[in-house]
Amino acid sequence: MTTNAITISLAEIRAKSPCTEGWRTVLAAKGGKDADMEAQFPLADIIETGSFDDALWALRCRPEYNKLWRKYAVWCARQVEHLLTDDRSVAALDVAWRHSDGLATDEELAATWAAAWATSTAAARDAAWSAAWATAWDATRAAQRQKLIEILNAGEWV
Repeated sequence: MTTNAITISLAEIRAKSPCTEGWRTVLAAKGGKDADMEAQFPLADIIETGSFDDALWALRCRPEYNKLWRKYAVWCARQVEHLLTDDRSVAALDVAWRHSDGLATDEELAATWAAAWATSTAAARDAAWSAAWATAWDATRAAQRQKLIEILNAGEWV
């Protein structure tokens, strides 16, 4: 583990009321009922021993990194940006990225996202979502997983 790696403890995870299955998996990987609940460990370990979804959930236990999580979310959306059919949706991603760097206000972010959401119909959203799942799920998910591991191990945007 590098000194900059983002860490977490079992106590911090439990305090956020994780799902039973995810909790059991992480707890077992860290020593089961005899695990040291206060010991810090790399958050990336959850990806390696649990699941990617559990690791994404665990990010909420580290709100001090919310700007980093926002940047990661925008990066993930950019992986399927080619499926966006309206420039306002791309603009929303641009504003969200700037917001993560403190270069856009909360109001700008809310307005841009509202405009992007309003431009699409439910049918268009469903079609884009289905296309994303059908055409790019495995490759996109693998890239997202790898990027999150890199970020967690570096403790910053990489």
